[in-house]
Amino acid sequence: MNILVFVKRVPDTESRIRIQHETRTIAQDGLNFVISPYDEYAVEEALRLKEAKGGTVRVVAVGRDEAAAVLRKCLAMGADEAVLVKDDAPETYDGLRTARIIARAVERKLGGADLLLFGKQSVGADNSQVPAMVAELLGLPQATVVTKLETDGVSATALREIEGGFEKVALTLPAVVTAQKGLNEPRYETLKGIMAAKKKPVPVITLEELGLGPDDLRSAVEIVGLDVPAARQAGRVLQGDPAETARELARLLRHEAKVI
Repeated sequence: MNILVFVKRVPDTESRIRIQHETRTIAQDGLNFVISPYDEYAVEEALRLKEAKGGTVRVVAVGRDEAAAVLRKCLAMGADEAVLVKDDAPETYDGLRTARIIARAVERKLGGADLLLFGKQSVGADNSQVPAMVAELLGLPQATVVTKLETDGVSATALREIEGGFEKVALTLPAVVTAQKGLNEPRYETLKGIMAAKKKPVPVITLEELGLGPDDLRSAVEIVGLDVPAARQAGRVLQGDPAETARELARLLRHEAKVI
């Protein structure tokens, strides 16, 4: 099987996020960046399918030159090739713009894949839009938030999370699948893999090569404000007679918290 995995460079989930209010962006100085955690499940699943079925695993990122670091992590995990689709634009939070870039890259530069794997969402934008949009643009079947995947190279069966249960989906390949936590446990890079990854080339595809013009790349999303969540108020401890405490708790929940 020939598998394409799409990954994104995102701020470390343990980092302290600071906002630049003047530009409505995240301050990146001193910020640690990693591969989006859900994308790691997609990479691991691709590697397991390759080990079971044979074939190749190519990992692709859209972004600036810095995104090559997450691609090398994927190479160290065991991916065969890595490709950077260079996009110098800052984060636009426009899923359709990114989906257009990926779909065009698949059509013109990355064709021949049996399976396109994504994380269910990036932890940077959290919009869960890009994979579904790519599937629509390419006219491919899709299964999202997948926790189990089986394939014979021609078709696939995916178990996906839905509210209150699971749904089993049958797909013909090629198809788009997005990985949810629980699909697998991503492996760590080995020292041998890290050293080998440093020597592998990471080809760069430009947006000009894809034939994308200003109209294709113009963001339809405008960021009007960006801020961190408000600090949570300290909790309150109620003490005293149980009956009085229960009445006071009900009053607080109704009049202050406004949840009942």
